[in-house]
Amino acid sequence: MLRKTLLAALCATSLLTAAMMAHARNFTSEEGVVTVDKVVGGLSHPWALAFLPEKQGILVTERPGNLRVVSPDGQLSAPLGGVPEVWAKGQGGLMDVALSPDFRTDRMVYVTYAEGGGDGGTAGTVAGRGRLSDDLTKLSNFQVIFRQEPKLSTGNHFGSRLVFDRDGYLFIALGENNQRPTAQDLDKLQGKVVRIYPDGRVPDDNPFVGQPNVRPQTWSYGHRNPQGAALNPWTGSLWTHEHGPKGGDEINLIERGNNYGWPMATHGIDYSSKPIPEAQGAAVEGMKGPNHVWEQSPGISGMTFYDATRFTPWQHNVFIGALADQNLIRLQLDGDKVVHEERLLGELKSRIRDVRQGPDGYLYVLTDEKDGVLYRVGLQ
Repeated sequence: MLRKTLLAALCATSLLTAAMMAHARNFTSEEGVVTVDKVVGGLSHPWALAFLPEKQGILVTERPGNLRVVSPDGQLSAPLGGVPEVWAKGQGGLMDVALSPDFRTDRMVYVTYAEGGGDGGTAGTVAGRGRLSDDLTKLSNFQVIFRQEPKLSTGNHFGSRLVFDRDGYLFIALGENNQRPTAQDLDKLQGKVVRIYPDGRVPDDNPFVGQPNVRPQTWSYGHRNPQGAALNPWTGSLWTHEHGPKGGDEINLIERGNNYGWPMATHGIDYSSKPIPEAQGAAVEGMKGPNHVWEQSPGISGMTFYDATRFTPWQHNVFIGALADQNLIRLQLDGDKVVHEERLLGELKSRIRDVRQGPDGYLYVLTDEKDGVLYRVGLQ
C-alpha cells in the first residue's frame, strides 16, 4: 500500500504515468544514481522534442518527415497532418521543433526542415509554422517564414536549431551545407545564426540591415554545423554548439554581429587528416573564439540548461547529447566557464540526438536510430 501511494505521488509531479516504472534502469554517476525510464520506442530517427503545456504530451520530430505526439501515458500518435513535405536525404529531413512563446493563445508550432529545389538537386534549411489543432492531430495553415538561400546542400550540414529569446525574437542556427567558404560570405545564409520576428520579418536592429549584398537576417556568422542551441536561463544569452571537422567540436556564446571563424579558425583538421585548406590556426585575430572546445569530437547534438529544483546536484549544469561517443555530456558551470565534465548513459550504446529539460524537472533524451527511443532521465 505504501509503495502504491509513493508511486502515485511521484506521478503527480511527472509528465508521465506509473506505467513507465517497469522500464527503469539505473546507472552510477558522480552525483548519485542516474535513473533511465523508457517513455516510448519505435521512433524513426527522431531529431527533436518540445513539451506541450498542461501535460498534453510531447511533440517529437522524425527526420523522414513525421511529427508525432507522445501522450502522458507513453503512447505514440499517428503522424500529424499538415506537416510539409521534406527533403529526407543524407542528414536532411524534418529537424527541430519549438512552441511559440504565446502557444497557449496562438497554438503555433515552429519546425525546421530540409527543402529541395536548388540547382542540381540541392537543398537548404527552411523554417515554418502552423497551428496545432485542439485534438493534436494536425498543423493547419502552415506557412514558411524563412528559407536558407541559396540552396547548396547535397545532403550535409543543415544545422538547425530554433530558439526564442526573452524578447520574442526567433533565432535559427544554420549549417554551411558542407561548403566551407560560404560561412564567411555575408551574401549567403550558410553558416549563420539568423534573427527574425516570429512571422519571418527582419528586425531593423539586426547588425547588417541596410548593407549592400548582405543578408539582413544574419545575426552572427562563421559557423560550421550548429547542432545545439539554448537560451541561458540565468543571463538570457544565446549559446550554440557545432560540429568541428575531425576534432574541434565547440560551444559558442552568440553575440550580435560576431564572426566565429569557420573555416579560417578551427581546432580540427579535415577528415582526410590533412589541414583545412582555409584554416589559419585555432585562433584568428578579429574572430570570436569558442567558449569551450573538444579537441576530439564527441559529435555533439542537442543542448539544455538545467535550472529546475528537482535534482539539486544538476543545477547550473548544461547537458549535451553525443552522437559519435554515444553518451550524454554533463558540463558543470562557474558563470559561463565550463569547470567540469562528466559522461553519462554510455551503457545505452545509443546516439543521443536531443536532450531537453522537462517541466517536471527530469531530462528527456532522444536516440537517433531506426528504432529510436525517448527516455526520461533522473537522479536518485
